[in-house]
Amino acid sequence: MPNETKKDPAETLVRITREKKPDTVKVLVTLAKQELSLSEREILKLVIELQDKGQIKLTERSVATPSTLSTYLKTSPPVWYLATIALAAITAICVFTVPDDLYPWVYSRYVLGSIFVLWLPGYTFIRTLFPEKKATVEKKKDGLESTERFALSIGLSLALVPIVGLLLNYSPWGIRLAPITLSLLALTLILATVALVREHNLQVSQAACPSPNSEHLPETQQNAEVSIN
Repeated sequence: MPNETKKDPAETLVRITREKKPDTVKVLVTLAKQELSLSEREILKLVIELQDKGQIKLTERSVATPSTLSTYLKTSPPVWYLATIALAAITAICVFTVPDDLYPWVYSRYVLGSIFVLWLPGYTFIRTLFPEKKATVEKKKDGLESTERFALSIGLSLALVPIVGLLLNYSPWGIRLAPITLSLLALTLILATVALVREHNLQVSQAACPSPNSEHLPETQQNAEVSIN
């Protein structure tokens, strides 16, 4: 262990790159963690510093964000959108097709209904306000952690649903099961779609104008090929 503390991290990374020839930055980080008492984030920041100094070279494997929304929907990032739409639609179907006395199927209606009312409206609203960015080494200062998103989703759902009920109370339809279900379904679909569009636009602009801050390493670049200059 004493020898570990005497190692120069930058020289160690250059030596590992020269001798072991890792295929990607991720492999380099894994090898470096075996010799250095540094966190993955610290090693990645050091890799960027070495690249800026011209001591190592990163050749990024292009994983561009699709420019069209329809193409973007076929990639993995918007899986949340498809899952949200599916969950909202299945819940609405259960509400209108599963009778109150049809056991045990009625329990699925209760579970889905709880998620539909207590989580989905707030979740889609939060994603609209704070669309997901591509991951970086540093925490996103203007983003939210998963636990924060979860808590705010419940809190905002508890705020949005009464507002929907209040508006329905002054409408010709009134506060009944069908109008409430359809209103929350429409609200969820609209917010989810707006969130998806904002997320796509943000990722396209992020790919076109990468941050010059050397402390950030895009997730796609962690799969970049690494070599000695």
